[in-house]
Amino acid sequence: MDILQNLAAGIAHLASPEVWLFIILGVAVGIVFGAIPGLTATTALAMFTPLTFALSRYPAFGFLLGIYCGGYYAGSIPAILLKTPGAPGNAATCVDGYPMREQGLAGKALSLSVTSSMIGGIFSALVLLFFAPLIGKMGYLFGAPEYFAIAMMGMTCLAGVSGKDLCKGIASGLLGLCMAMIGQDAITGMTRFTFGSVQMISGISLIPGLIGLFAVTEVLNKAEEIGREKKGTITDFKFYPPKLADYIHIKWILFKSCVIGTVIGAIPGTGPTISAWMAYNEAKRSSKHPELYGKGSPEGVIACESSNNAVTGGAMIPLTTLGIPGDSVTAILLGALMIHGMTPGVTFVTNYADMLYFFFIVLIIANLFMWAFGLLGSKLFPYILSVPTQILMPFVIVMCICGVYAAASTYYNLFLIVILGAVGFLLIKAGFSMAPMVLGFVLGNIIENNFQRALIGSNMDPLCFFSSPLSIGIWVAAIVLTTWMLVKNKQSNAMDAKLNSAKGADTSAEKD
Repeated sequence: MDILQNLAAGIAHLASPEVWLFIILGVAVGIVFGAIPGLTATTALAMFTPLTFALSRYPAFGFLLGIYCGGYYAGSIPAILLKTPGAPGNAATCVDGYPMREQGLAGKALSLSVTSSMIGGIFSALVLLFFAPLIGKMGYLFGAPEYFAIAMMGMTCLAGVSGKDLCKGIASGLLGLCMAMIGQDAITGMTRFTFGSVQMISGISLIPGLIGLFAVTEVLNKAEEIGREKKGTITDFKFYPPKLADYIHIKWILFKSCVIGTVIGAIPGTGPTISAWMAYNEAKRSSKHPELYGKGSPEGVIACESSNNAVTGGAMIPLTTLGIPGDSVTAILLGALMIHGMTPGVTFVTNYADMLYFFFIVLIIANLFMWAFGLLGSKLFPYILSVPTQILMPFVIVMCICGVYAAASTYYNLFLIVILGAVGFLLIKAGFSMAPMVLGFVLGNIIENNFQRALIGSNMDPLCFFSSPLSIGIWVAAIVLTTWMLVKNKQSNAMDAKLNSAKGADTSAEKD
């Protein structure tokens, strides 16, 4: 009965047209910012939160939550069209979204992306609606050993994104880990790999790292192909309306991805990047055709984007129930709540129950508007592909420069994206993949910091990593997933070898 009363109170706040107007405006602003590499939902919220001071609570948070949902989805647009993730959480979408674009399926990839994002967002909002107080208690179970274990579990995705050469994938992932260690140690204050440079003490932040490894690398690749593009492969696309059949046959992959995103979002300090890679890895592990992943599999796009947007609701759980921001975006929302006179925490559910349920309802409405805008925009977004490469690539570089500079206002980051782009280009030419490197780079700080905290807290006892049933369960799951993915990779490589030998035999027969 309390749930129904609080739900009715939350719905009552939607009676004002002003609230609806600000939800729509927030979604539109979030999509615009999310689609520009470097200008993430975090940037948009940081910029627009001060503008909500003059508004009442409900229009203000309708606007901010609209930005929150729209920004998380929109990073998939440049990830699919330009192989440039608009945000770290959309990096995994590049793996299959961009190959779909190269196959002339840009419209389909965009449609699958926004529909999957909507499903994931609404799923997590419904979970919040009924289970927020219960799930919020999970935050008390996680200490440094558990965070380290779950980050290492994320590293098992290396087996799923390494492609045919697992050794090169592992080497690429380790290089990403080394990149994450550049700069000052967060625990001891020691500087590593700075080569005497004052600027490098701050290390490599995520935005320039991702833009350098994905976007600049892709620009250099495309620069080689100028004048050699196959006509029709870039501009052959059409609008692809959502079809129920696309989701029915992979309903369990979609469901698991939504669950992964919601649960990962509920764990403070994780976020959409980890959830997207874990969902992608699980989808590939359980797929009947894992060999298609990385070559333009719609399942890969659906898994990444549904999990990515399911984080929006999941990350609100520790924010509202424990007062702990789940990621950088909810950290800004935490500040906005306090500015508007509300203190998140264990008493939030009782003191501001109507506001809590208002959040849930707004998340659902914002995801529906995001879906509508995304489908309408998917008719227009692919026209970017009709621009000649020699014009489009410099424009991408300018966007990247603006986004990177806006994120930190320092020339050091501009220098970084050039260096990382050149390194990524050389590694690709040597047969290495960028996906494992990005995975290692993203998880590196989480792994290192929690490894040190766990050892310091246990007086340097290495058994602390296996001191709780939760951490042991995570380690067991990581071992099982790694073993399974290695077996799947072996089977996939064997299948590819048979197909190649069959093609070779057909070719020789035709010559004869």
